[in-house]
Amino acid sequence: MFAKRLIQKATQHHLHHHQHHQHQDHHQPNEQHSSVALTDLDLRIAIHYGIPSTASILAFDPIQRLLAIGTLDGRIKVIGGDNIEGLFISPKQLPYKYLEFLQNQGFLVSISNDDEIQVWNLERQCISCCLHWESNITAFSVISGSNFMYIGDEYGSISVLKCEADDGKLLQLPYNIFAKSISEAGGFSFFNHQPVIGVLPQPCSSGNRVLIAYENGLIILWDVSEAQIIVAKGDKNLQLNDRAVDSPSEADSNLPDDASEQHLEEKEISALCWASSDGSILAVGYIDGDILFWNLSSAASTKGQQTGSLGNNVVKLQLSSAERRLPIIVLHWSTSNKPHNDRDGLLFIYGGDAIGSEEVLTILSLEWSSGVETLRCAGRVELTLVGSFADMILLPTAGATGINQNASLFVLTNPGQLHFYDDASLSALISQQERKSSLSAVEFPAAVPTSDPYMTVAKLSFLHTGGNSSKALSEIASVMKHVSTPTLTGRAKWPLTGGVPSQLSFAEGKRVERVYVAGYQDGSVRIWDATYPVLSLICVLEGEVQGIKVAGSSASVSKLDFCHLTLSLAVGNACGLVRVYDLNDNSDKTSFHFVTESNQEVHVLPQQKGPQCRAAFCLLNSPIQALKYTNKGGKLAVGFECGRVAVLDMNSLSVLLSMDCISGSSSPVISIIWKAITNNHTLVKSPKHSESEISNDPPKELMFILTKDSKVVVIDGSTGNMINSGPMHLKKESTAISMYVIEDNVPVSGSSNEKLLQSSSEAPTKNEPVQDTVPVGINSPGSSSETMYSGARLLDSHVLLCCENALRLYPTKSVIQGDNKPICKVELAKPCCWTTIFKKDEKVYGLMLLYQTGAIEIRSLPDLEVVSESSLMSILRWAFKANMDKTISSSHDGQIALANGCELAFISLLGGENGFRIPESFPCLHDKVLAAAADAAIGLSSNQKKKQGTAPGVLSGIVKGFKGGKVIHNVDLSASAKSNFAHLEDIFLRSPFPDPSPTATDNQEVVELNIDEIEIDDEPLPVASTSSRQVKNHKKEKGTERERLFQGTTADIEPRMRTREEIIAKYRKTGDASSVAAHARDKLVERQEKLERISKRTEELQSGAEDFASLANELVKAMEGRKWYQI
Repeated sequence: MFAKRLIQKATQHHLHHHQHHQHQDHHQPNEQHSSVALTDLDLRIAIHYGIPSTASILAFDPIQRLLAIGTLDGRIKVIGGDNIEGLFISPKQLPYKYLEFLQNQGFLVSISNDDEIQVWNLERQCISCCLHWESNITAFSVISGSNFMYIGDEYGSISVLKCEADDGKLLQLPYNIFAKSISEAGGFSFFNHQPVIGVLPQPCSSGNRVLIAYENGLIILWDVSEAQIIVAKGDKNLQLNDRAVDSPSEADSNLPDDASEQHLEEKEISALCWASSDGSILAVGYIDGDILFWNLSSAASTKGQQTGSLGNNVVKLQLSSAERRLPIIVLHWSTSNKPHNDRDGLLFIYGGDAIGSEEVLTILSLEWSSGVETLRCAGRVELTLVGSFADMILLPTAGATGINQNASLFVLTNPGQLHFYDDASLSALISQQERKSSLSAVEFPAAVPTSDPYMTVAKLSFLHTGGNSSKALSEIASVMKHVSTPTLTGRAKWPLTGGVPSQLSFAEGKRVERVYVAGYQDGSVRIWDATYPVLSLICVLEGEVQGIKVAGSSASVSKLDFCHLTLSLAVGNACGLVRVYDLNDNSDKTSFHFVTESNQEVHVLPQQKGPQCRAAFCLLNSPIQALKYTNKGGKLAVGFECGRVAVLDMNSLSVLLSMDCISGSSSPVISIIWKAITNNHTLVKSPKHSESEISNDPPKELMFILTKDSKVVVIDGSTGNMINSGPMHLKKESTAISMYVIEDNVPVSGSSNEKLLQSSSEAPTKNEPVQDTVPVGINSPGSSSETMYSGARLLDSHVLLCCENALRLYPTKSVIQGDNKPICKVELAKPCCWTTIFKKDEKVYGLMLLYQTGAIEIRSLPDLEVVSESSLMSILRWAFKANMDKTISSSHDGQIALANGCELAFISLLGGENGFRIPESFPCLHDKVLAAAADAAIGLSSNQKKKQGTAPGVLSGIVKGFKGGKVIHNVDLSASAKSNFAHLEDIFLRSPFPDPSPTATDNQEVVELNIDEIEIDDEPLPVASTSSRQVKNHKKEKGTERERLFQGTTADIEPRMRTREEIIAKYRKTGDASSVAAHARDKLVERQEKLERISKRTEELQSGAEDFASLANELVKAMEGRKWYQI
C-alpha cells in the first residue's frame, strides 16, 4: 500500500512539471546557480606517506637523523622518526642530480638537471632561496658543518656559494678557481673544457683543503687559504698491477717489477671517495671499471716526484678480470673500528663487474699495515639487489668520530624501494668469508603499507567529536598503540629518528576525529587515527578469527563500511564473506556468530582487549561489491557481484532479506543508499487510513540500489518489495560508477516549484515530530538513516547518476517512477573512473571527478558546470594506474585519500577548510633543541681535543636522550661549531689569485730596447711542487717576469753614444777572420732564435690580454644590474 501511495504522489509531481523539465536535457545553468566558486577551491596536499616510485638520490643528516630522497620528477621526500614525513615539490618536473643537507642547520640543498640550485627550509617546508647557474654543474659538495658549498662546472671551474639562512639568500662569493689558474700553478696544460667530476673537502682540515678531480683523470689537492696546489696526481705514466681482485687470496695489490705502463690522461674518472679518516688516501673509480687508491700524503707525493715514478703511491684494484667491465658508478668508504688503526675499512662499490653480470653491490674488506703499497683485500661480499640500483648512502653508528666509522647502509632501488643493512649484520656477513650474500635487507617500515601487504580498498570516515564514539575510539587507540620505531636485528633500531611531533598530538583529552581504514589482499584490516597529519596506528585486524576456522577469511578485502555511532566495522571480501567487528573496547560480548544461508553457529571467544570479531556471514560465494550501514548501525545492506542483495540485522546477527536485485540480471551491485521515511501522511492521505493509523506506522526505509550496468532499483528496506514499477535504465548501455541522493539545498535552474518548496518548508503540526533540516550527503557520516525524511522532502531531492561517459541528474520522483529522462545531462569527453561529492557549511557543495587519464574536474551542483580543472600529475606528480580508484576514499569535508604504488596522499579540496589543523598540527622536520645541543657538544669536544686529545663519546653522550634516546652519529670532531669556519668566509670573500699588474699609463714614455740587450730565460718553467715554499717562489718569479723583460731600462733613460774603447771591448775578438765570421754567424742565429722566442711570448701575452679583457667585459655586464648594496 505504501508503494502505491508513493508512486501516486510521484506521478502527480511529475505530470505537473514534465513539460518544464523536458527541455533541460542539455541545459547549461547560469553562473548565479552554481554552488561552488573557484575562489573557494584550493587543491593541495595535506598528508603524504611513502617513497615515490621515481626516487633516485639519497642524502642524510647525521645529527638530525633525517633522510632525504630526491626523485626524477622534481619531488623530495624527507623521512624522520615517529611516522614524521615531509614532501617538497619543485615547480619544475625535473630530476635532481645533487642533494645534500646543510648539516644540523635545517636546510636542504638540491640541484636539478637544469642547474637550478634550490635551498629548502625544513622548518617551513618550502623553498628558502634559489639560484640558476649559467653553466652545467658537474660536481657539488657542502663543507660539513658549514653553510659553504663548492660548485664544479663543465668548464673546469670551481665556485663557492654561501647560504644566508637569516636573509634567505644564496650568495656566490668572489673565490673562484679556474682551470687556467690550475694549469698555470701546476705547470701542465689542460685540454679544452675539462669538466670537474668531483670536489671533496678533505677531512680533518677544517675546510682549508679541497680535492678537485677532473674528467680526464687529473687529481688536485688544493690549499684554499694559500691558493696553491698541495698534490697533483694522475698526469704521469704509472706502473700498475693488472691483476683482478676476485677473491681474498688474489687480492694482494703489491706492485710487481714487470708491471705495464698506462696513461691516465685517457682514463676518465666516474666516482671517488676518501678512503682514510685523515684524508691521506683517495679511492678513485674509472669508467673502464678500474679502482685506484692514491696516496695524497705530502711525503709520498714529494718522493714520487723526485724519483719520477709514482709506483709506491698508487695501487689498482679490479673486481673482474673481464676485458669489458661496467664503469664504477658509486664508491663509499667506511673506516673500521680497530684501535690505533684508521686505515683498514670497507669499500662499498656499485659497478666494475663484467658487462652482462648480475646486478650486485660489492663490499671489499681492505687492509694495509703501513702504506698504500701494502694494500690487500681480506674479504669480498656481493649483495644481490632487489630491483635496479638507484643510489646508496652510509649511516655511521653511534659514537663515530671519523668518516663513516663502522657504518650501516641504505640502498635505494627502483621503483622506490629502500633497503637497510645494519653494521652488525654487515660485519657478521663479511667475517663468514662467503662471496655471495644471503643477508636479507630490512625494508622501509611504511607508516601506511600500500604494497606489502597490498592495499585493495580503503575508507576515510569522520567522527563527531562530541559523541561517545570519539571518546571510546580514543581510549582504544591509547590501549592498542603500537611502537612506531621498529626493531631490526638484535638490539638495533631503525636509524631515522628525526623531526619533532606537534604538541597537539600529545594534548591532554585528545579525541579521535577521523579514521582511515584500509583492507588488504591477505584479508587483514588496519585502522589509523587520521585526526592530524601524522597518522598513528590504532589496531590491526587479522583475517583469521582466533581459534575458529572460517573458510575464505584470508581472501582479499573488497569492501569496507564503518558506523561511527556504534563503532562497528563491516569487512567484505572476494569470497563473499562479511566479517563484523566491534571496536568498542567496553563491550563485554565474547560470543562469535558464524551465519550461513542454512545454519548459524555460536562460539565463545576468550575475553581480550581491543576490537573483536562479533560475526561472520557467508551467504553466497560471490565477491562483496557494496556495504552500507543504516538504522544507526542496526542494519547492514550487502551487495554481491552476482547481483543479489542481502540485509543483515546487527542486533540479532541474522539475515533479514536476501533477494535478486533485478530479476534475470547478474550485473554487480556497486552502490546502496538508505533513506528512512517518516510522516507518511505528508506524502498522501488515503480515506482508508485514519490519521492515527498513519502516525503509528513505523518509519519506512527505502533502498536505492545501483548496478554496474546503470540500472537503478528502489525497494522497501523493511519488506524487500520493489517501490518503482521497474528498474530505471538508460537507453544506451553505460558503465555506472556511483550514485548520490542530493538534498534540494541549492536551486536547480528552472526546476523549482513553489508548491514543492512550500510543502517542504511547512512547519510541522503538533502531532508531527520536528524534522532534521540539515541536508546530508551520501558519502558523509550522516548518509545512512540516522536522518529521517518526510515523503515530500524526499521527493524534492535529486538523484545524481555518474557513469563513465556521462553525468545525469534526475528528480527522485522520476527515479521512483522509473523515468529515465534527466533534467540535466553532461557528456564527458574522456572516461571517468571515480567521483565524490563534498560539502560546505553542511550543504552539498560540489562534485569531483577523476578520469582514467589522471585529470581532475570540480563541478558545481546541481548544474554540473566545470569550475576547476587539475590533474594527479600537477598536484602529486602521479600517473593514473589501473585499479587506483579502488583505494580512493573521501570524507564529506573535501578530504580525499589516494594510494599509488608505495605512496599514500591526502588532498584537501576547499581553501577555507582546515580539518587537519595545519600548520599548528604539522610536525617540524628540524629539531632546534637538538641542533643547539649538538653545536654545544661539538664546541666542547673541539676544546677538549685541543687540550687532551679526542673524546669520542662527548657528542653522543651530550645529545643522547633527546627525543627518546636519539644519538648523534658521524660528527667530524675536528670541525667544531660554525664559528670554526669564520676564517673561511674571510678567504672566500676575496679572489685566490692577485690582480694582474697594471699596464703603463699614458704619461709614461715608451722605451725602445736593443735586441741584444734583452735577456731571455732559456730554462724551462718550474714543475708544480708539493712544497709550499717552492710554490711561493714560483709565484714570485712569475710575478717579476715583467720586470725581467724590461730590465736595464727606466722610464726616463736616454740613449747615449758609446766610446771607441767600449765598442772594441765588447765586439773585438781574437783569432783570424774566419773565426770572427763564424762567431758573427752564431750571433746572428742566436739573435734569430731570440726574436722567435720574443714573438712567441708576445703572442702568449696578447692572448692573455684578450682573455683578461673578455673577463672584464663579462664582469661589467654582470655588475650592471646590481645595486650598490649588492656589490
